[in-house]
Amino acid sequence: MNAVAKIAFASAILATSAAVQAENFVGLTWGETSNNIRNSSAFKQNVPGADLDNVINNSGTWGIRAGQSDASARYYLTYENVSDSYHHDAKMRQENLLGSYDLFVPLGDTTRLFGGATLGLTKLTQEFKGASRDSDIGYAAGLQAGILQDVGSNASLEAGYRYLRSNASVEVNPHGGSKIGSLDLHSSSQAYLGANYRF
Repeated sequence: MNAVAKIAFASAILATSAAVQAENFVGLTWGETSNNIRNSSAFKQNVPGADLDNVINNSGTWGIRAGQSDASARYYLTYENVSDSYHHDAKMRQENLLGSYDLFVPLGDTTRLFGGATLGLTKLTQEFKGASRDSDIGYAAGLQAGILQDVGSNASLEAGYRYLRSNASVEVNPHGGSKIGSLDLHSSSQAYLGANYRF
């Protein structure tokens, strides 16, 4: 067996071993999202005193995720949803579809720190009284870090923090009128707790 064949054989063995050791997992998350949503200058002029940039700021956020993990890292897909209303006149929703990759740093046999990057899409939707509903999909990119604690042989709990940048923007158009401005999502951050099950 020549050197190239030996390297290829060894690589195949290592890849197979890694695939066998990787485990699928599903999880749920719950946290609080802080959003940096800015009123456009036109919106501020047309609706003075409006505070609609805070409709979904510091609101509860739930998510579901699924992916694969091994002793050194994990990758996973997450769907998240946060929505809230302002004096029953305005409702906003942010939905995230994110792909993430984390590296682990062991602190012991059952505890690990994690840190990684996220890339995906954010959908922002507004439903304002007297205006047409509008939504927009923008990119989402950011970083996350936290701590993961195994509980038994198949479950784990985690606490984490994630920061995302985005460019989603929704317009405000009164029924029968012209556009009066927009709300632009620049960034969001989330502190969360999660529970995962490996299988």
